[in-house]
Amino acid sequence: MKTDGHIHTPFCPHGTSDLFEEYISEAISRGFDEISFTEHAPLPENFIDPTPDKDSGMDSTRLLEYFSILEKFKKDYASKIKINIGLEIDYIEGYESETKTFLTRYGALLDDTILSVHFLKREDKYYCLDFSPEHFGEMVDIFGSTNAIYEKYFDTLIKSINADLGLYKPKRIGHMTLVHKFQKRFPCSRSFKNEILSALADIKKNNLQIDYNGAGIKKPLCGETYPSAWIINEAAKQKIPLIYGSDAHSVKDLEQGFEYIDKTISLSRPTF
Repeated sequence: MKTDGHIHTPFCPHGTSDLFEEYISEAISRGFDEISFTEHAPLPENFIDPTPDKDSGMDSTRLLEYFSILEKFKKDYASKIKINIGLEIDYIEGYESETKTFLTRYGALLDDTILSVHFLKREDKYYCLDFSPEHFGEMVDIFGSTNAIYEKYFDTLIKSINADLGLYKPKRIGHMTLVHKFQKRFPCSRSFKNEILSALADIKKNNLQIDYNGAGIKKPLCGETYPSAWIINEAAKQKIPLIYGSDAHSVKDLEQGFEYIDKTISLSRPTF
């Protein structure tokens, strides 16, 4: 079964206006049996988006419209492809309670969810680590080094894996090495192997899945999947479920990086 567990939509404020029907038709033509639309969830109301464009999450006033549209498409295309209604939830350190409340309210309406770290907290401020290389360079100055950003990222990642977010906590950890996005411009002098192995151990302990994300291979300053091959091999050894995700923000991005996915490793489908 060919599955894409990480697709964005026209509801994404930093994506494209490509229509749901276009994504679905293209997925069918590429031979996908199952897809998950996992739009960036609305950010907590009292959280100030630190990105310059303030476009990290979808408009909260359109959430029910998003669910309604996808419910219709699930039925309309049921004979051709399985469509899952999902969200990509941000783990934001210090906002666990708000996130748990959101998931408790809307979790029953969701078929699939991803938990991702995009924001890092330093003192009383937050920074988006994947907005742009220029912004990442500013973070290097603020945090003191690239190594310091990596240290904070993997610490936050492990907190997200172990966070109590209630009954509807997402079952899949999104692009767990997203901090590598600009690694060719901002190389790190440490491998962080121990931290990554700790994260894998906690993912296994919590019965979570990993988003085997093809987008990183297409990022010119990254050049590898999220996570990279050795991590995927280690996860496979531990029998952690691996779900391919294109992380498409436009129709043309569907299946991106799929040719670089290790086909000798058994991929899974989302489980809820």
